[in-house]
Amino acid sequence: AKRAAFDLLVIGGGSGGLACARKAASLGAKAALVECNRLGGTCVNLGCIPKKIMYYAAKHAECVENQGGYGFSCSDVKFDLVTLKNSRDAYIRKLNDIYLRNLEKDGVELIEGHATFTGPHKVHVNDKHVTAEHIVIATGASPIVPNLPGAKYGITSDGFFALEHLPKKVAIVGGGYIAVELAGILNALGSDVSLVVRHTLMKPFDEMLSKSLAEEMTHAGIKIHTSCQVKEVNKNEGVLSLHVQRGGCPDDVMEGMDVLLWAVGRRANIGDIGLDKTGVKVDGHGFIKVDGHGFIKVDEYDNTEVHNVYALGDVTGRKLLTPVAIAAGRKLATRVFGNQPSAKLDYSNIPTVVFSHPPIGTVGMTQEEAEHKYGYNNLKIYRSDFTPLYHAVTSRKVKCHMKLITLLPQEQVVGLHVIGDGADEMLQGFGVAIKMGATKADFDNCVAIHPTSAEEFVTMK
Repeated sequence: AKRAAFDLLVIGGGSGGLACARKAASLGAKAALVECNRLGGTCVNLGCIPKKIMYYAAKHAECVENQGGYGFSCSDVKFDLVTLKNSRDAYIRKLNDIYLRNLEKDGVELIEGHATFTGPHKVHVNDKHVTAEHIVIATGASPIVPNLPGAKYGITSDGFFALEHLPKKVAIVGGGYIAVELAGILNALGSDVSLVVRHTLMKPFDEMLSKSLAEEMTHAGIKIHTSCQVKEVNKNEGVLSLHVQRGGCPDDVMEGMDVLLWAVGRRANIGDIGLDKTGVKVDGHGFIKVDGHGFIKVDEYDNTEVHNVYALGDVTGRKLLTPVAIAAGRKLATRVFGNQPSAKLDYSNIPTVVFSHPPIGTVGMTQEEAEHKYGYNNLKIYRSDFTPLYHAVTSRKVKCHMKLITLLPQEQVVGLHVIGDGADEMLQGFGVAIKMGATKADFDNCVAIHPTSAEEFVTMK
């Protein structure tokens, strides 16, 4: 068998792994990256990028719905999912090639194949034994399919991107951001969508956001079933039936589904990489508690409990977001190879967008978190609820809701939340302000841009 030695070996060619390997190489390290699938990981191939393209398609559909009030008449509008899929997939293949060229340009060796640990610093890939002084596990996570009768008849978010025909009737199981994003897309494109939620919708988010989103999704025609749990799935002549339990009520049946989509969480991709050969410990409680399949435990510097073996990105279960993995990967490479021993990612005040319909933007604490940490009497909350100007002449009105959570006496902004059209694009700048410790006075001192929705954040009273 062949042998090779590197300063850094990264297992996983997703966002975090690619960023870490390229940054290390730019700092002079001899770096290699192992990947058994297409470069780019979940984000590029089965996540953020294709999802956002589908989101844009859904926005086009909403524009068609709203065009009458603006004087346009489009009587014969047709949507062809195959055309969109082909265009989307071609773009993603282009991105795969760009990632490959970037690795080549930066001098990172790509080893195509499946990596399996044979020791703490030894990996077997195909017919090659690879050793490295530093190894990063960046294998990501995959959607969970629950263990219940007939669950195999459903698809996950991965299968969503393989669809070539728009389903007439869809059941999506889950109440998190993936569930609401895909529900909004399918509904806007014309599917009859039911959302089956075990507890409440978007539970970790600020209550204003979760309640407002539920109202808008219902207003758009999505049927939301809260406190509802799937017990069994049956398939008859291609049509699915879901046996569900609602609270303490007797079992009910949801019939006539073309597609069932599971969006009930993600599991670390660590089951087949020989982790037991490294001594790396997995969280015994499990970030995903469905079957005890835990995520890799790391400290604030992304160190595992094995010397010079690290983990970053979704495989750690912390902030499953592409920019977080990229930032963590670069910080890790800088710490190890850039002579900056204290370099680490600050996980506080990370801005997040949910591409629901309408979209959500959030940074900092929820009101519940702030009240728990500081006490209600030490906070001042600002709210604004309005209908954006875009909907002045549309038949369907979609409201915008905003909230600032400030800490007295200086009124430092510790939480900012918005749901409404444009929330996705307005959040980044406010994220910078909050990261810098902005106060309500700082917001007030910024002259408003009129007429926009964003100006409400600097004019709240």
